[in-house]
Amino acid sequence: MNALDRLRKICLAFPEAEEKIGHGHPVFQHRQECFAAFEPAGGRAAIAVRIDPLDAGIFADDARFFPTPYGRGKWISLWADGKVDWKLVAQLVEQSYRMVAPKRVRTTE
Repeated sequence: MNALDRLRKICLAFPEAEEKIGHGHPVFQHRQECFAAFEPAGGRAAIAVRIDPLDAGIFADDARFFPTPYGRGKWISLWADGKVDWKLVAQLVEQSYRMVAPKRVRTTE
């Protein structure tokens, strides 16, 4: 299974999650709110997720991550080529989903 397929499986497991194309690449949304994206960055595949801006520093010294170019401190991206920690990706995607989905549709409160 390739990286996009793995991300798709994680994202679409959430209630009311949908895959769309945004800016030419796959994005995953709850209603109109994007919570994850699979996109190229510098010629490499990357996954972008929403974060609490207060958490941005957590990723600063980890080479697997980089600031999402359009994210204004509210998104973080991680490289999706090479070795990927899919448990970590699933945790980050869930946290991102919870930031956009209303409490009534979340599965594990």
